[in-house]
Amino acid sequence: MTVDDGPPPTGRFPASVFGVGDEPDPRFTLANERTFLAWIRTGLALTAGGVALEAFSLNIHPGWRLAASMLLLVAGAAAPVLAWLMWRRTERALRLGQPLPSPLMGLPLTIVGGMTALLVLIGAVFR
Repeated sequence: MTVDDGPPPTGRFPASVFGVGDEPDPRFTLANERTFLAWIRTGLALTAGGVALEAFSLNIHPGWRLAASMLLLVAGAAAPVLAWLMWRRTERALRLGQPLPSPLMGLPLTIVGGMTALLVLIGAVFR
Protein backbone atom coordinates (compact mmCIF):
# COMPACT_ATOMS: atom_id res chain seq x y z
CA MET A 1 0.00 0.00 0.00
CA THR A 2 1.35 3.44 -0.90
CA VAL A 3 0.43 6.84 0.41
CA ASP A 4 -0.77 9.32 -2.22
CA ASP A 5 1.15 12.54 -1.68
CA GLY A 6 -0.71 14.38 -4.41
CA PRO A 7 0.56 15.26 -7.85
CA PRO A 8 4.27 15.03 -8.55
CA PRO A 9 6.28 18.23 -8.10
CA THR A 10 6.23 20.44 -11.17
CA GLY A 11 9.30 22.54 -10.43
CA ARG A 12 7.08 25.64 -10.51
CA PHE A 13 7.33 28.30 -7.82
CA PRO A 14 5.89 28.34 -5.22
CA ALA A 15 5.61 24.61 -4.61
CA SER A 16 3.10 25.28 -1.81
CA VAL A 17 0.70 26.48 -4.51
CA PHE A 18 1.59 24.44 -7.58
CA GLY A 19 2.24 21.22 -5.69
CA VAL A 20 -1.37 20.81 -4.56
CA GLY A 21 -4.64 20.00 -6.25
CA ASP A 22 -5.40 19.86 -9.94
CA GLU A 23 -4.50 22.23 -12.73
CA PRO A 24 -7.42 24.71 -13.02
CA ASP A 25 -8.82 26.13 -16.23
CA PRO A 26 -6.05 28.42 -17.58
CA ARG A 27 -8.53 31.29 -17.92
CA PHE A 28 -9.00 31.38 -14.15
CA THR A 29 -5.27 31.23 -13.46
CA LEU A 30 -4.62 34.02 -15.96
CA ALA A 31 -7.43 36.14 -14.47
CA ASN A 32 -5.88 35.66 -11.03
CA GLU A 33 -2.51 36.77 -12.42
CA ARG A 34 -4.06 39.87 -14.03
CA THR A 35 -5.62 40.78 -10.70
CA PHE A 36 -2.23 40.35 -9.01
CA LEU A 37 -0.61 42.66 -11.57
CA ALA A 38 -3.37 45.24 -11.13
CA TRP A 39 -2.65 45.36 -7.39
CA ILE A 40 1.06 45.75 -8.16
CA ARG A 41 0.21 48.77 -10.34
CA THR A 42 -1.93 50.12 -7.52
CA GLY A 43 1.04 49.85 -5.16
CA LEU A 44 3.22 51.73 -7.64
CA ALA A 45 0.57 54.45 -7.97
CA LEU A 46 0.32 54.82 -4.19
CA THR A 47 4.10 55.11 -3.95
CA ALA A 48 4.19 57.68 -6.76
CA GLY A 49 1.44 59.66 -5.06
CA GLY A 50 3.34 59.71 -1.78
CA VAL A 51 6.54 60.85 -3.49
CA ALA A 52 4.70 63.50 -5.54
CA LEU A 53 2.93 64.89 -2.49
CA GLU A 54 6.29 65.67 -0.89
CA ALA A 55 8.28 66.48 -4.05
CA PHE A 56 5.91 69.18 -5.31
CA SER A 57 5.76 70.93 -1.92
CA LEU A 58 2.12 71.89 -2.29
CA ASN A 59 0.82 74.78 -0.26
CA ILE A 60 -0.28 72.48 2.55
CA HIS A 61 0.88 72.51 6.16
CA PRO A 62 4.16 70.54 6.07
CA GLY A 63 3.30 68.21 8.95
CA TRP A 64 -0.05 67.17 7.48
CA ARG A 65 1.48 66.83 4.00
CA LEU A 66 4.25 64.60 5.37
CA ALA A 67 1.72 62.45 7.25
CA ALA A 68 -0.37 61.97 4.08
CA SER A 69 2.76 61.22 2.06
CA MET A 70 3.99 58.64 4.57
CA LEU A 71 0.56 56.99 4.64
CA LEU A 72 0.65 56.62 0.84
CA LEU A 73 4.22 55.29 0.91
CA VAL A 74 3.42 52.69 3.57
CA ALA A 75 0.33 51.59 1.62
CA GLY A 76 2.42 51.46 -1.56
CA ALA A 77 4.94 49.21 0.17
CA ALA A 78 2.24 46.96 1.66
CA ALA A 79 0.24 46.53 -1.56
CA PRO A 80 2.66 44.15 -3.33
CA VAL A 81 2.92 41.96 -0.22
CA LEU A 82 -0.86 41.76 0.12
CA ALA A 83 -1.17 41.20 -3.65
CA TRP A 84 1.17 38.19 -3.41
CA LEU A 85 -0.77 36.76 -0.47
CA MET A 86 -4.08 37.22 -2.31
CA TRP A 87 -2.70 35.64 -5.49
CA ARG A 88 -1.39 32.66 -3.50
CA ARG A 89 -4.62 32.12 -1.57
CA THR A 90 -6.76 32.38 -4.71
CA GLU A 91 -4.55 30.08 -6.80
CA ARG A 92 -4.57 27.42 -4.08
CA ALA A 93 -8.35 27.65 -3.81
CA LEU A 94 -8.69 27.27 -7.59
CA ARG A 95 -6.39 24.23 -7.60
CA LEU A 96 -8.21 22.59 -4.67
CA GLY A 97 -11.72 23.35 -5.93
CA GLN A 98 -12.49 25.43 -2.84
CA PRO A 99 -14.50 28.65 -2.61
CA LEU A 100 -12.46 31.73 -3.40
CA PRO A 101 -11.11 33.58 -0.34
CA SER A 102 -12.32 37.03 0.55
CA PRO A 103 -10.23 39.93 -0.74
CA LEU A 104 -7.59 41.38 1.58
CA MET A 105 -7.06 44.84 0.12
CA GLY A 106 -10.41 46.52 -0.40
CA LEU A 107 -11.06 47.80 3.10
CA PRO A 108 -7.46 48.79 3.97
CA LEU A 109 -7.06 50.79 0.76
CA THR A 110 -10.44 52.45 1.26
CA ILE A 111 -9.31 53.55 4.71
CA VAL A 112 -5.93 54.76 3.37
CA GLY A 113 -7.63 56.76 0.62
CA GLY A 114 -10.03 58.39 3.04
CA MET A 115 -7.35 59.15 5.61
CA THR A 116 -5.03 60.61 2.96
CA ALA A 117 -7.77 62.89 1.65
CA LEU A 118 -8.62 63.96 5.19
CA LEU A 119 -4.96 64.73 6.01
CA VAL A 120 -4.53 66.80 2.84
CA LEU A 121 -7.80 68.64 3.54
CA ILE A 122 -6.80 69.45 7.11
CA GLY A 123 -3.33 70.48 5.89
CA ALA A 124 -4.87 72.83 3.33
CA VAL A 125 -7.19 74.42 5.90
CA PHE A 126 -4.47 74.90 8.55
CA ARG A 127 -1.57 76.01 6.33
